[in-house]
Amino acid sequence: MNSFFKIIILVISSLQLTRAQNELLFFQTNWGFEGSWEDFFSKTKNSGYDGIEVWIPADETIQEKISKGLKKRDLKVIYLCGTNRSLPFEKSLATYRKDLMRALAQKPHAINSHTGSDFFTTEQNLAFLQLANQMSKEHNIPVAHETHRGRFSYSLTETKKFLEADSDFQLTLDISHWMVVHESLLQEQDLLLEEVLNRTQHIHARVGFEEGPQVNDPQAPEWKTALERHLSIWETSIEKRWKEGKVPTITTEFGPPTYLPTEPFTQKPLSDQWEANVFIMNALKERMQLTK
Repeated sequence: MNSFFKIIILVISSLQLTRAQNELLFFQTNWGFEGSWEDFFSKTKNSGYDGIEVWIPADETIQEKISKGLKKRDLKVIYLCGTNRSLPFEKSLATYRKDLMRALAQKPHAINSHTGSDFFTTEQNLAFLQLANQMSKEHNIPVAHETHRGRFSYSLTETKKFLEADSDFQLTLDISHWMVVHESLLQEQDLLLEEVLNRTQHIHARVGFEEGPQVNDPQAPEWKTALERHLSIWETSIEKRWKEGKVPTITTEFGPPTYLPTEPFTQKPLSDQWEANVFIMNALKERMQLTK
């Protein structure tokens, strides 16, 4: 290859990296949304999101509504799939394969997986990971496995074992779960977290704390330390993806009552779920010096 073409390739690579470093893709969850699909798509688009993250529906009618809504609003989709932990291992694995296939057939931007169970053996959980890796490669669609209580990845230390056992799978980092499991903001675990961040493909952005997976309102001053800790971890992950020339994806995932803390007796939520998610999106854009 002559020097002219080498220069052209270097220029193109530089342009791609620069473009990636100025882009984040934000997705909104429909978890707890009580309006119609049309309302959800409209509110998502108007709030400044690039896409949605929803469970892959079994109902073809709902799938058709989602597909039409995505096209109409020019939104991307990340589909959720998960292991049915109430089934015996073999049946659960077969069901997981069917759900993954149904999601992959829709050609989403990516798939986020609630994988395995903390009651399955290491070998059984690895079978889910290896199946997902295989299907991901066959369809050329990323599949990431969420760090989540009740799954193979319920703790930082347990996840490390799987990272060592299987070099292929990627993670969706929802660090809020580990704040609860380890009853800390993991300030002294940056070395272990680096291993996790090296395998993080997608982020679920919700602020947890030492005694719960979701603070009552991320804008409240009493949660400043927890918010800053989460933003710092997310920033590190985003910068790693940018250095790889990739566009990071983030789903803001504050949940509805009673995941969102409520008043006793009345069950009135202590904050607005949608507002909390938009706040986190804008906080991350500001953190990464991107315009709102």
